[in-house]
Amino acid sequence: MQRQRAALLRGGEKEKRWHFDTYFLGVVLTISTFGVLMFVSAALGIFARDKSIFYGILFNQIVLGFLGGLLLLWLMMRIPYPFWRRHAFILFLSTVILTLLVFVPQIGLKHGGAQRWISIGPVSFQPAEFLKLGFIIYLATWLAWVRKKGEEVKHKIVPLIVMLAIAGGALLKQPDTKSLVLIIISSAAMLFVSGVSWKRIAAVLAVGVGAFVLLAFLRPYVMDRIQTFINPSLDPQGTSYQLRQSLIAVGSGGITGRGLGQSVQKFSYLPEPQGDSIFAVIAEEFGFIGSTIVVILYVFLAIRGYKIAASAPDSFGRYLVTGLVTLIVAQSFLNIASLVGLFPLTGVPLVFISHGGTSLAIALASVGIILNVSTYRKNS
Repeated sequence: MQRQRAALLRGGEKEKRWHFDTYFLGVVLTISTFGVLMFVSAALGIFARDKSIFYGILFNQIVLGFLGGLLLLWLMMRIPYPFWRRHAFILFLSTVILTLLVFVPQIGLKHGGAQRWISIGPVSFQPAEFLKLGFIIYLATWLAWVRKKGEEVKHKIVPLIVMLAIAGGALLKQPDTKSLVLIIISSAAMLFVSGVSWKRIAAVLAVGVGAFVLLAFLRPYVMDRIQTFINPSLDPQGTSYQLRQSLIAVGSGGITGRGLGQSVQKFSYLPEPQGDSIFAVIAEEFGFIGSTIVVILYVFLAIRGYKIAASAPDSFGRYLVTGLVTLIVAQSFLNIASLVGLFPLTGVPLVFISHGGTSLAIALASVGIILNVSTYRKNS
């Protein structure tokens, strides 16, 4: 059995039975299919104003994001995960360079004061989504390589800070604070699984919080979101508008909701109803019961994902799955928490549901990697 597993991990055995985690795949397909339904419902406000824009974003979300993402999921399931370890540095370097291309004239696309997109002909995408994936793969590779080295600060903390500085330099210039925050959270989870002490992880997080506080003074929009979180009644027609409208939508849903497609807030009131605010539309249309079921699905995804990580046959697989699952779960719960007033507004999309073809496709590709690791689980 040990020789067989070693052969599989080297990719040396061509034929293999696929016993991937069907429960994990099932919950992902459930959330993402529901996400397509909710996206169409939430985007009806756009349909009422401009049908051509509606069909454009529908094509981007369903064809490029959902169907394209399912194709990527299928492909990633069939690539033995040690492949990513062998090419981790090139992947990370490539995603950093790709992210920096947003600043190149005629390639980078600026929208709403942020320069986060690359536009090539009719295709536009956010390279930060690729950077998050490349970062986690490289960090998992590094932590697996230094696993038996004794000096945590020298071999784990310092290299991580260097990596965060590189990624942060590319992201904060855009500006894209939320992606850096998600990378830091995922990195902390990977450090914990690698055996780094709580105190040192807390120190890394403290540095991150300190940098965020400094950023709040340097970037007015960050400070505005913190002040809105502290006092939601502040500037109701300005910085607090999205949170107030979101809370109205959540409260309007009551216990059972208004019904699918019956949201009122998505018409001219709720900013980005098909994007960052889509959970508020879910709460309005399906009520407390429906929105609670959505939260439970993400909790189940987290439990199943971490179980796959715990059953991975080697340290690289364990760190890789931990980082990817944490990225998906942290992003989802930050989105939900910010729309119900439990966390400052972050602007992160709800994974598998919110508008964003690139985000959806990369999330489903990440699921494919996780499922491939699950085929090598220890008890198989």
